[in-house]
Amino acid sequence: MVRALLFDLGGVVVDIDFDLAFRQWQSLTQLSFGEIKKTFAFDDPYARHERGEIAAAEYFAHLRSVLKLQGSDARIAEGWNAIFIREIPATLELIQSVRAAVPCYAFTNTNPTHQGAWTAVAPRVLHSFDRIFASHEIGLRKPEKRAFEHIAAAIGVPLESILFFDDLDENVEGARAAGLQAVLVRGPADVRDALRREGMIAA
Repeated sequence: MVRALLFDLGGVVVDIDFDLAFRQWQSLTQLSFGEIKKTFAFDDPYARHERGEIAAAEYFAHLRSVLKLQGSDARIAEGWNAIFIREIPATLELIQSVRAAVPCYAFTNTNPTHQGAWTAVAPRVLHSFDRIFASHEIGLRKPEKRAFEHIAAAIGVPLESILFFDDLDENVEGARAAGLQAVLVRGPADVRDALRREGMIAA
């Protein structure tokens, strides 16, 4: 029985596109858009930044080195934050429709700079969940098993009673391996279908 819903933010509740960052960074480097996109990686410094292990200045220095960026941290941050487009109203409305019946939480792999950006672009998100777990605040990130265990303990719900929504296969697989129920999200329809299967919204 599902006793709590857990939602990823980027790609599920907030529309994002990393290509927008790469296009902004084009003005700071001699690399082409294609070269930036090929070179950028969700590497170890990226993960450490999202766990709060390194600050933005250190991560931006890494980006400056890898992507040959010529610019201040502020200029790099402009591109970094450009990935956030808008909130996804249909998904937020579905969340609001079931919150009275089942608690809704969010778990996002993020960092302080990005957190400031998505809260500005999608202000409704802050009021749509009982609690938002940010990776840089808890020191754990998806798809780590310990991250899901931390959240289950914090909300007082067994892992197997949490239904998790994410747009990345690796996070969905990690959640399932940790014992959660999980849904791969390509759009609001996937969230709607899952809630219907659970009997939380009308068929």
